[in-house]
Amino acid sequence: MESQNGLPGLTVCVGVSGMRGRSIWAVGRVLVAVTIAVVPLSACATSGGAGFSAFGSNKLEVADIANIGSYSADSALSEARAHFRNGDYGHSAALYKRVVELSPKDPQGYVGLGASYDKLHRFDLSDRVYASLYKLTGGTVQYYNNLGYSYMLRGKLTLAMESFRKALDLDPDNVIIANNIQLLADASARA
Repeated sequence: MESQNGLPGLTVCVGVSGMRGRSIWAVGRVLVAVTIAVVPLSACATSGGAGFSAFGSNKLEVADIANIGSYSADSALSEARAHFRNGDYGHSAALYKRVVELSPKDPQGYVGLGASYDKLHRFDLSDRVYASLYKLTGGTVQYYNNLGYSYMLRGKLTLAMESFRKALDLDPDNVIIANNIQLLADASARA
């Protein structure tokens, strides 16, 4: 069910003009209902700046991991992947950066670091990572697919499509790339 504000199942009361002629008790019940619905959700809201949760962590910045020096490349890679899967891109970025520092010839670290920076909307950093990845591996399927996804996140849909098409030229049967092209086509149709 779509609501008045376009979000499924969520309706926002903008005013009480529809309450004219209602008793004060009816208006009070509506206000109590709105308060009961909104107050528990306030713990999920941001406070003080984008990305800060009510619980004090900021998933929109690269994490500062105190014992980062104790990680081997393999342990950092394993933990970085877990953090990325769980949506904790700040920690995954810090750990993928450690992988790149310890294994600068291993493209896995660059791929994960670029994707983590993209999720953090740190495109200035992901651009540098993708440039390094290109120098290391050349124009691979994964490089063009990830670069296309990065452009798509930025709203640079033409560049995204160019990158996805280069990836698809290299691997015409790749379902992931085909899905990304479909996502892009859907986004373009809505724009």
